Amino acid sequence: ATGALLGAGTAAADPTIAIGGGSGIIIDDRFECTVTTIGNDGAGRLVGITAGHCGVPGSVVKSEANPRLGTIGRFASSVESLDYAVIEFDRGKVIPVNRVGNATITGIGTPAAFPNIICKEGRTTGHTCGVSYGDVFGSGVETWSQMCVIEGDSGAPVVLGSTLVGMVNAYLLTPCIGPEVGTNMTTILDDINARGGVGAGFWPI
Repeated sequence: ATGALLGAGTAAADPTIAIGGGSGIIIDDRFECTVTTIGNDGAGRLVGITAGHCGVPGSVVKSEANPRLGTIGRFASSVESLDYAVIEFDRGKVIPVNRVGNATITGIGTPAAFPNIICKEGRTTGHTCGVSYGDVFGSGVETWSQMCVIEGDSGAPVVLGSTLVGMVNAYLLTPCIGPEVGTNMTTILDDINARGGVGAGFWPI
């Protein structure tokens, strides 16, 4: 009887990490960026989006919050022209969430116009907000704003309320002073769907 009471016990679950729009990631043990959003694609894969200059196809992704967990995903594609990338995450290691810090993502919407106030959640500067200048040059691709961003915030989700409208890609002239420039989310998703493969049919959780 004593032996039965002192059995092996319940096996521990494999370690996992919560990842969502605003989570910090480490790429190839060299670069830090921010996840834009996470969800499922049309084939049921767990995928996320970040800035394209953060890595290349095959780049290894680790969680900044828990790098000891090892590889949690890999870059499936990276599109230089629109500066976005698609990451396929390991569903056994990643718990997808729709809220990180002060950013909650409940859907995807059209680009923010002037004078809307938009916000971002980045791994470097956290939650910052500013006025949207809209599509300054009429490209239909990017939106400028007056949000504070610096290195490492690349890929951060840009939200209008809880609607994801874009990602952070760069700042001009001076960090946190010069305008932030980001790719519109509808443009990114249209391009992912047109190319097919990993990420096609994506929708955030």
